[in-house]
Amino acid sequence: MTFNGTWKVDRSENYDKFMEQMGINVMKRKLAEHDNLKITIEQNGDKFHVKESSTFRTKEIDFTLGVPFEYALADGTEVSGSWNMEGEMLKGTFTRKDNNKDLTTTRIMVGGELVQSYSYEGVDAKRIFKKQ
Repeated sequence: MTFNGTWKVDRSENYDKFMEQMGINVMKRKLAEHDNLKITIEQNGDKFHVKESSTFRTKEIDFTLGVPFEYALADGTEVSGSWNMEGEMLKGTFTRKDNNKDLTTTRIMVGGELVQSYSYEGVDAKRIFKKQ
């Protein structure tokens, strides 16, 4: 239940390069840098309800650890995969439907902040969130 709460993006590291690697055009990348993303996480055992709110969209996702599901990223890229707990880290492994390439996302608590990391085709990025 460590992740429970509402988290607002505070800063990003290498996020533009990551989005570029994902094939997101420059206009969408510029908008995403200032999306004011807020994530609300509610964990109940191995079930999660996540609400993502940004300047551009609000999306709610329900998933169970280890159970595959489908999801559309903010830019419309469709993926399928699952989240699992690895120690204190929540790790998502997803495959893009358009090219079958893998995207890995992790969430971990570091010093009271939620650090969400991304890895795609050799490019890594982070978004750091503060609790609201």
